[in-house]
Amino acid sequence: MTQNPRKILVTSALPYANGPIHLGHLVEYIQTDIWVRFQKQRGHQCTYVCADDAHGTPIMLKADQLGISPEELIAQVSTEHQRDFAGFMVGFDNYYSTHSPENRDFAALIYQRLNDAGHIARRTITQAYDPEKQMFLPDRFVKGECPKCGAADQYGDSCEACGATYSPVELKNAYSAISGAKPVEKDSEHFFFKLGDFEQFLRTWVDKHVQEQMIHKLNEWFESGLQQWDISRDAPYWGFEIPDAPGKYFYVWLDAPIGYMASFKNWCEKNNVDFDDYWGASSDAELYHFIGKDIAYFHTLFWPAMLEGAGFRKPNGVFCHGFLTVNGQKMSKSRGTFIMAESYLKHLRPEYLRYYFAAKLGSGIDDIDLSLDDFRMRVNADLVNKVVNIASRCAGFIAKKFDGQLGASLVQPELYNDAVKMGETIAQAYEQREYARAMREIMHIADKANQYIDAAEPWVLAKQPERAQEVQDSCTLGINLFRVILSYLAPILPQVADEAATFLNIDGFAWDDIQTPLLNHRINKFKPLMQRVEPDAIDKMVEDSKQSIPAPAPATPAAPAAQSPLAAEPVADTIEFPDFAKVDLRIARIARAEHVEGADKLLRLTLDLGGETRNVFAGIKSAYAPEQLEGKLTVMVANLAPRKMKFGVSEGMVLAAGPGGQDLWILEPHEGAQPGMRIK
Repeated sequence: MTQNPRKILVTSALPYANGPIHLGHLVEYIQTDIWVRFQKQRGHQCTYVCADDAHGTPIMLKADQLGISPEELIAQVSTEHQRDFAGFMVGFDNYYSTHSPENRDFAALIYQRLNDAGHIARRTITQAYDPEKQMFLPDRFVKGECPKCGAADQYGDSCEACGATYSPVELKNAYSAISGAKPVEKDSEHFFFKLGDFEQFLRTWVDKHVQEQMIHKLNEWFESGLQQWDISRDAPYWGFEIPDAPGKYFYVWLDAPIGYMASFKNWCEKNNVDFDDYWGASSDAELYHFIGKDIAYFHTLFWPAMLEGAGFRKPNGVFCHGFLTVNGQKMSKSRGTFIMAESYLKHLRPEYLRYYFAAKLGSGIDDIDLSLDDFRMRVNADLVNKVVNIASRCAGFIAKKFDGQLGASLVQPELYNDAVKMGETIAQAYEQREYARAMREIMHIADKANQYIDAAEPWVLAKQPERAQEVQDSCTLGINLFRVILSYLAPILPQVADEAATFLNIDGFAWDDIQTPLLNHRINKFKPLMQRVEPDAIDKMVEDSKQSIPAPAPATPAAPAAQSPLAAEPVADTIEFPDFAKVDLRIARIARAEHVEGADKLLRLTLDLGGETRNVFAGIKSAYAPEQLEGKLTVMVANLAPRKMKFGVSEGMVLAAGPGGQDLWILEPHEGAQPGMRIK
């Protein structure tokens, strides 16, 4: 047991309860789990809690789309999340939900304390409102043309084409991404957290508890002035209603981080632990949050300010990490590199990925890359050829010639002692989240162990009966070096460590146990601990992960896929040329064009492909009146699957050029194309 054990509470960001876990998410949870396992192995009292982030508009809309209640959706997703985390050996002490009585109580308590202290303001704001759905629209649920550059289909807060930021009411030709209706402006009273009240406190706190790379970014916020934070949303909204404010709900980002407290409170009640020992203002326990760099603003400004204003303790550290790329690019569904946890586990051991991530991870916020070729080669070279090979080369001789009995002494004690002395260096690397450095040191020990066995040649000595003692001595040292290495790798490879403990006939791998070698000790029969990663297993995983990305049809837009507030991961999908080659582009003559009742942007087109006609809805009403189109030519995607819309069935997609709005152009009859002509 480590002297003066610490009391540590650790959290990871809360995954959003409307989608599955993928490898990008797992960077964080594996990073956190390794750190927690290391602390427990050192003898510290370390508790790891998490929860599903279960509130917000996206969950409400998805549940409605599926025809189930939000409670049913979040229960279903929670089961899937916990299955995937368990599959990757992420060992939460408690996994909960933000939709819980504990979270409701803490959210109300913190809000009330902030309000009583004068840190809550109220004022009326103007927002985009969907008249069909009768709901206010979050910025990302309003789309239209950028007010700066005119690019079409941009979100209501920023333009992906030119980078401009703006409010949804500034969009041109705006529409609701939920119903397609044209938003109207509507006033509503909102509640705001006065973040600026805590500027001096935050400047001091950030300098001591946040990574230096993130401090530079946060200083930009300080320089521009800390703005009041809108913490309320209007009904209908899936979340907690604000006390004494009917029809007003806490914004998901207010109660989401409070979910850390709620999950721990739930654990405390089940384990008879005093919650205030960890969360009270005078607590001597340590609190650490592991999060993605994209949500640092919430965790390093809003969250500590809320805790300060409400009289709770603040985190000792907020550890940000970067994103995951695969084969040097953003994760892609079409390339099969947007890999779900479930898909990976069908083909590969979880500890392969745990080790590979550890070999890449440092304490900074740089992105890491999962190169699938490097992944296979590194796992095979390090874990199979180096680490497991030590045990497999020695165990058979001990079992066959010495009935599983290790020798009474170490033939080269300095080699063993050097490996043990490296423990503090490796522990320091783990503590500082410099996992890649720790892996290099561990593999250096493994190299020395293999070099010793190569030189000792027990397989040669075993053929000479008079040298039997040398066989036992060399293999005893080899097995003990293997034990040291597995002790250092136990936070990374928990299942391998359990199986190795059975082989070594020991209770486990407490960090300090290696101070005493295994001598005059009987080991059990060795069983293979890890197999090589074969190329076909990776190929099958990639193939299973591939998804065809259809071209967008000119239909009423659906709600955008929501990012998890507490575990966001940016994803961009591209297609390869073979995918593009499947698109059948044809010239079509517009035989007829007419208005669509109830649609602001759509026209109904009857297209002549030279002997075949198609009915297509096209969003080009801003540029053409129906009478201007008849007789003109257009390019259409002829092999797009028919799509049922509220106005009828669209049997293809027409293409036009131009920046959007009134500037859209199609072909004139005299430009030489003929209906039905295929474009190559």
